[in-house]
Amino acid sequence: MFKDYYNINSTGKWEDGQYILFKTKSDADFASQHSIKLEDLISMVSKWHIKLLKIRSLRKPPRTDDKILTSWNSLMLKGYVDAYRVFGNEEYLEKALKNANFIKTNQLRKDGGLFRNHKNGKSTIEGFSEDYAMVVQAFITLYEVTLDEKWLQSAKELTDYTITHFLDDKSKMLFFTSNLETNLITRKMEVIDGVIPSSNSIMAKNLLKLSHYYSNETYSKMAKQMLNNVYSDIMSVPSGYSNWLSLNLNYSNPYYEVAISGKDAKQKLKSLNSNYLPNILIAGSTKESNLSLLENRYVSDETYIYICLNSTCNLPTTSPEKALTQIKFK
Repeated sequence: MFKDYYNINSTGKWEDGQYILFKTKSDADFASQHSIKLEDLISMVSKWHIKLLKIRSLRKPPRTDDKILTSWNSLMLKGYVDAYRVFGNEEYLEKALKNANFIKTNQLRKDGGLFRNHKNGKSTIEGFSEDYAMVVQAFITLYEVTLDEKWLQSAKELTDYTITHFLDDKSKMLFFTSNLETNLITRKMEVIDGVIPSSNSIMAKNLLKLSHYYSNETYSKMAKQMLNNVYSDIMSVPSGYSNWLSLNLNYSNPYYEVAISGKDAKQKLKSLNSNYLPNILIAGSTKESNLSLLENRYVSDETYIYICLNSTCNLPTTSPEKALTQIKFK
């Protein structure tokens, strides 16, 4: 019965007389087929598992990859923030903040650059462009839910560092390695979006957002040129440029700026975030702010929401519901 349950047959045979154990039937169907009670089968399977675990414990376990990568942690950070934005689970935000503070404390160097790796209490290896792009993306996303400008400022500083040390002046694309790595034979560029989006596509999206936050025309031109550089490839093989296509949607559709200013900004932001709002940029503050989208908009006894498009803003409203009516997608 064990053989039938786990397909010890021609279906499960692998090589050298070994088999891959796998089920093809539910326990209920298997019990019915073999005319036994379901609870008896479950008890039998439990005993099989005990024997299998004993045998497995005799094998040498695989090596554990326990290094901490800046880029991958940044992806997880953004995942936690996105989950918090949708579900409102405070635990997700707490984990995101803990992750972000770890990166700032351990992976951010005194010269403004990033380490790529952390293991056994030590941070090592010069960061790659994907580390910078993903940290910047994560910090911007974190700002969009906390409205804490320190994350946005850190994102800008890391972006400026990236431009200084990774930029190809001619194409305005990013090399994968820093110009501080002087012993390299060549420097490649990563542009194709695979299982993980490319560092260039992520940074291009970052530059677009930061260009709005800081009214930075240099960032804006860079983002557009980076997209234009791969546009013909996008048209030829769109499946390999999915994150670039996402960026392109920011240009081909209305790109709204949502500015929330006032003591209840975070509460009103949560109300807005309960809706699916693609193609928008969030800026907000519970106090005075020098960000261009928020400057001179703070009123001590009220919280206003401004919906802007192409540098033109509608009249402010205090109602998230009314603000949503001003956002129209194609």
